[in-house]
Amino acid sequence: MKPLSKIVTEPAVEHSFFVKQVKGDCLYTEHFIRLSYNRILIVESGCGLLIVDGHSFEISGHEVFLLAKGQIYQFEQQSEINGYCISFGDCFWEKTPSSASNCKAVLFNNASANQRLNPNDLELNEFSFLCKALVADFESDQYTNQIDVMAAYLKIIMIKLANIKLVQEDLFDNQDYLIYRKFMEILGNQYHLFHAVNDYAEMLNITPRRLSELCKRCSNKSAKEIINGQITAEAKRLLQFSSYSVKEIAYKLNFNTSEQFSHFFKKNTKASPVSYRNHFTNIGTGA
Repeated sequence: MKPLSKIVTEPAVEHSFFVKQVKGDCLYTEHFIRLSYNRILIVESGCGLLIVDGHSFEISGHEVFLLAKGQIYQFEQQSEINGYCISFGDCFWEKTPSSASNCKAVLFNNASANQRLNPNDLELNEFSFLCKALVADFESDQYTNQIDVMAAYLKIIMIKLANIKLVQEDLFDNQDYLIYRKFMEILGNQYHLFHAVNDYAEMLNITPRRLSELCKRCSNKSAKEIINGQITAEAKRLLQFSSYSVKEIAYKLNFNTSEQFSHFFKKNTKASPVSYRNHFTNIGTGA
């Protein structure tokens, strides 16, 4: 991406993994930051405002924020927390046991729907215990299989986070939900190539009608609404935080023409791509 001055890409970290305990740190970020890694922010206490892809979240404590790779965030001034921050990339996640693979799909493939989770006191204490152990291992001298041990800790944390989400959605052992999760996993990797429900139904070996029905049951949105939402979210990021032309963005998102993209964007946002970009240019910020 050709960045504008208002956005900074998150720098690379060794082994695609980083964890730290945050103790009343001021989290203010002067610029918007585009994430290169998935991030888990476990908040034991704190205050301030977190902006993710244009959506604002007031920080109040006893909560978990999930930010997916590619999302754009900013902490406003006077934002501070006590808790833990975990960042991990695909290379590191591949070291976790395969039994945890679905947890990543549940939590991060539809990040905007899972941006904030609300664990109870017992769950938050568990996360604090696990994160404290993970930080200690991360900061210790290197030893054989250290990365595997940290990956195992991450697996446990992710499973417990996924369980919170599943309990909230009351969809344990639901075959439709397993297909829905697989759909979200494929969509997260393919939305810039495929726009039709038929394409995803074929990949899942089910009918388009069944895919739409199970999406409605699992998310209260049709498959088409979910697909369009993914495309629209990325289009907004590119319009706000890159200098690509509308024609270039249309090409990146696999629209045949810029006119086709403009029609799609206006239908889903009630604004043309140009007017949407101009709005953020005029106010000088993506918030």
